[in-house]
Amino acid sequence: MISLSTYALTLYKYTTTIDSKAVLVDFWDTAGQERFQSMHPSYYHKDHACIMVFDVQRKITYKNLTSWYTGLREYRPEIPCVVVANKIDADMKVTQRKCNFAKKQGLPLYFVSAADGTNVVKMFKETIKMAMSYKQNSSDFMDEVMREPENFELEQKKESSLEMAEGLKPESPESVCLAGC
Repeated sequence: MISLSTYALTLYKYTTTIDSKAVLVDFWDTAGQERFQSMHPSYYHKDHACIMVFDVQRKITYKNLTSWYTGLREYRPEIPCVVVANKIDADMKVTQRKCNFAKKQGLPLYFVSAADGTNVVKMFKETIKMAMSYKQNSSDFMDEVMREPENFELEQKKESSLEMAEGLKPESPESVCLAGC
């Protein structure tokens, strides 16, 4: 198995179905490396959720959660955020430990293994649902401003689809964006 590390930014696009609805998901993996910290605000801009991952074998990554979270909340104070303890396959005893950071912030905590897939799908599906709910119900001013161009595009699509025969054009999937630190 080949393992790739994130360097600065990696973008993944994924289409899934949530509650019988097609959803296009953009994953922005911003890497937790300190030298790229100044890049993060620009990537948080249109995010609908955040996944903060730490390596259970590297204590420094756990210690970084506080600064990552503080930076996120400075630019995106309301988006859902989850904490992920990765690499549990190396030592399952870590699942017995408490994650005071997640508890203190009131954030969901997932113990996962990217290597063997433990809890990965569950974590992503639940986070995507949170992101969709946030996108549909957000009262954040910048989200409202950003919805206007989307609403305009939807109106344009509706007008052009009226000109086409009914049922010939497939519906576009809903889209959400998730940031990972």
